[in-house]
Amino acid sequence: MSNVDLNNITKRFKGVTALDHISFDIKNGEFFVLLGPTGAGKTTTLRLIAGLEILDEGDISFDGSSIAPLSPAERDVALVFQQYSLYPLLNVYDNLASPLRSPLRKTSETEIRKNVEDVAGKLRIGHLLKRKASNLSGGEMQRVAIGRALVRNPRIYLMDEPLSNLDAKLREALRIELKHLQKTQESTTLFVTHDQIEAMTMADRIAVLNQGNILQVGSPYEIYDHPATTFVAQLVGTPRINLLAGEIHDGNVYIKDSEVKFTVPNEVKLPSSFTLGLRPENVHLDDAGEFSGVIELLEPLGVETILHIRSGKQVLLSVIAGITPRKMGENIRFSIVHERLSFFDKEGTRIVT
Repeated sequence: MSNVDLNNITKRFKGVTALDHISFDIKNGEFFVLLGPTGAGKTTTLRLIAGLEILDEGDISFDGSSIAPLSPAERDVALVFQQYSLYPLLNVYDNLASPLRSPLRKTSETEIRKNVEDVAGKLRIGHLLKRKASNLSGGEMQRVAIGRALVRNPRIYLMDEPLSNLDAKLREALRIELKHLQKTQESTTLFVTHDQIEAMTMADRIAVLNQGNILQVGSPYEIYDHPATTFVAQLVGTPRINLLAGEIHDGNVYIKDSEVKFTVPNEVKLPSSFTLGLRPENVHLDDAGEFSGVIELLEPLGVETILHIRSGKQVLLSVIAGITPRKMGENIRFSIVHERLSFFDKEGTRIVT
């Protein structure tokens, strides 16, 4: 496994800049997630590391040595794609064994069998080894596709949205298994996704990418609790963050078109107008709360309930545990956790607090 460094890399396609001088590093043994919407440049980044695309500018290195001159085979990376990419006429055993049978590897059949059976056991597909790939379910195919990468010991695993074609229950199960395997093997992994739940639950660190630019790199906690921009703030968290237009008057923060106002926090220097970020879990129903509102909508989800609280013309989202006896149209009081507020300037950049 390797330390991987991307230094100021740029990629253009027919004059369109897909990646614009981005830089980040992936530490040896780290589960690193590249998170962003469709078209952000995530897959292009992965393909550049694999050698499937050629850099226009910048450099990529493994353990301090540039890999730019190396062919894809010489880079020794293992790829898992969104599509299963199996040999349909081969059985599961031979699909798993195929990467080890490359002339470049010169792996004995005894070692191949050992590696295949070990990986098949970890992925719970040992009973499928004699079955043809064409006779597998979607979830089984993806396990085999992941297994084809795991049978090797590459310098880095590159995974391009490998769970996106699976149903929600299977996606959750494989997410847990994949994270466990990565930690057990201490493998360096770059995982590409547009799914913020996958990113938040699996990553050691996350890089948020949008329109070919890196917006923030940090731990899941840093990305969630200290988002660098309003885009990052909205990208992570379910339900979505409350982003509210705010103003300063007479030493107080006023949320436009609402009845919410409070004293400016001493440690924050705010411009006259800004955007306030408030996570729903930091809006608490409180009979002695400082603010009043009306419940406009309830979304009971079993383990929690999402409340839409109207204050003036603004609607704030709140999350409370379990099922609530509260009713739509009910007048309530609420409080907010002032220590967990985020503030952003008119360009959407975080105001450091």
